[in-house]
Amino acid sequence: MQLVIVESPTKAKTIGKFLGKEYKVESSYGHVRDLPKSKLGVDVEHDFAPQYVIPTKARKLVNQLKKEAAESENVILATDEDREGEAIAWHLLQALGLDENKTKRMVFHEITKSAIENALKNPRDLKLDLVHAQQARRILDRLVGYELSPFLWKKVARGLSAGRVQSVAVRLIMDRENEIRGFKPEEYWSIIAELSKNNQLTQFHLVKIDGKPVEKFDVKNKEQAEKIAEDLRSSDFQVASIESKEVSKNPPTPFTTSTMQQEAARKMGFSSKKTMVLAQHLYEKGHITYMRTDSVNLSQESVAAAKEWLEKELGKNYALESPRVFKSKSKLVQEAHEAVRPTHIPDAPDQIELEDVGEKKLYRLIWQRFMASQMPPARIASTSVDVAAGKYTLRATGQRISFDGYLKIYPTKLTEIELPEFTEKEELKLEKVIPEQHFTEPPARYSEAALIKALELHGIGRPSTYAPTISTIQLRNYVRKEGGRFFPTEIGELVNKVLIENFPQIVDIDFTAKMEEQLDNVAHGKEKWQELIGDFYHPFAKNLAAKYEEVQKQKPVEEKTDIVCDKCGKPMVIKLGRFGKFLACSGFPDCKNAKPLPKEAPKPTGIKCSKCGQGELVERHVNRGRARGKIFWGCNRYPDCDYATWENPTKTNRPAPSSS
Repeated sequence: MQLVIVESPTKAKTIGKFLGKEYKVESSYGHVRDLPKSKLGVDVEHDFAPQYVIPTKARKLVNQLKKEAAESENVILATDEDREGEAIAWHLLQALGLDENKTKRMVFHEITKSAIENALKNPRDLKLDLVHAQQARRILDRLVGYELSPFLWKKVARGLSAGRVQSVAVRLIMDRENEIRGFKPEEYWSIIAELSKNNQLTQFHLVKIDGKPVEKFDVKNKEQAEKIAEDLRSSDFQVASIESKEVSKNPPTPFTTSTMQQEAARKMGFSSKKTMVLAQHLYEKGHITYMRTDSVNLSQESVAAAKEWLEKELGKNYALESPRVFKSKSKLVQEAHEAVRPTHIPDAPDQIELEDVGEKKLYRLIWQRFMASQMPPARIASTSVDVAAGKYTLRATGQRISFDGYLKIYPTKLTEIELPEFTEKEELKLEKVIPEQHFTEPPARYSEAALIKALELHGIGRPSTYAPTISTIQLRNYVRKEGGRFFPTEIGELVNKVLIENFPQIVDIDFTAKMEEQLDNVAHGKEKWQELIGDFYHPFAKNLAAKYEEVQKQKPVEEKTDIVCDKCGKPMVIKLGRFGKFLACSGFPDCKNAKPLPKEAPKPTGIKCSKCGQGELVERHVNRGRARGKIFWGCNRYPDCDYATWENPTKTNRPAPSSS
């Protein structure tokens, strides 16, 4: 009997279908060893030796696997091919006390009969460099988390925690929030002329003045816009030129982990965590290739199968003569050998049996994206018509799809605009001139897709870390997600400030990206993991010790309220804790009454509202739209008095306007 050990029971069940009776497939249910939860578990005095333990919940399983391994002729470790999978295999070897001579390591990128059979024929040794890279990441994260978190407890609030990659993700969100807060809108105008031909209206946009292109901010105000509009109203309009051309729109690359998470968020509203859970299920059931990858490579067999399906189902004009090859833009591509794709190409989304609706949706997206990558470009017929009106040039652009190509399977938003048939030098009739006022918008807060893209762009984390990173910063209440966008919480903002001021390397984007490169060097055997950790830890520990002495306790300002404590009668104040703001009695510690904030707990300013003369200005927060979370000040008699302002009256000392 040969014992095959994988990480999950679903994977075990799928692989078991492909193997004969001489094989027994068991699951380790993930890692069987880890650093202890109760202490640091890293010997910083002796080359950062990790002190691994078998968690209580895994002991019964480990004993069972030990027994089965002893009764087996060979043990085959069939965990995933990436660093995490290699580390799980190594831990199994250690925990089960396996004989290396009787233990084989098999790897595969998809769970299909041919892939499993091929992997069995070509076992390899454990790659300790991959194990060392995973171990280095785990130890780095443990050192930061277990040594920096107590500092935050002492200097900010109990229960806070810090993470190496998570802290950088919070900084990205906080930096974007600061951009929004400091944003000053800029005015600009656009000019549209509605021209008619045979009673058919077409909108033409101003593009040139005296032959010079009109840039975005060239028309700055209403006076300039009205002057141009006045000129146009007294002008004649003649078609100056017509240009027609056909442009190609190429399909996107097949999915990597990052692009799959981004597209699933955009098209289906899935969180990165949900996407990865669904993808894991699809992989373990044998429907897709390994889902943690930053490669865009595709096997020859898969592209050949795609061509065959396309020719048979859609016709030869929807298939490529030779496969399209993609090159990754990421500097750090490693580990997995292929993009995320379906394992059996003829299994179109409507033909595959999946009970889970989410799995169905994600499989359809993966299948469509892969098939589109092997289809011809879409061809777009574009027509541009320029009209002369004195010194002004106006333009209308139309487009239509002349050949849908890959859009037949992977549709994207593309609006077709039909223009009337124009001829050069023909006269058009002006129906209306529309000057339109615009203001520049602040940068958008990060959506989940945009945050993943930013993490990947900056080289922060790996494909396997995006989902847990985003999940963790929300669980820690450092950011909140509203309307699909991330907002920093007040406690997240405070922790970010403390880290930037005292531990700049921890939240430095370039430093964190460089650390990823060094971890890759460890994985490729170019750097020793102990040296990598030592170079980081020794300066970090020295700085941490100094900061314990230098940094004063960060005491968030307590906000007064009109609410009276129902236990002692003293005023309640708003305090900031790990989970955000809460109400607490101002008589603490004599009275320990605390409770959640009511839906609206406006902060009084002590400044009378001079618009109504009766109310007091209070601090409130916008609770909807793009300005959600932004502070404003308004009369506490609302809706009887509707005065509101963005300016802080306690700083400007500017009274509300008189009602006269």
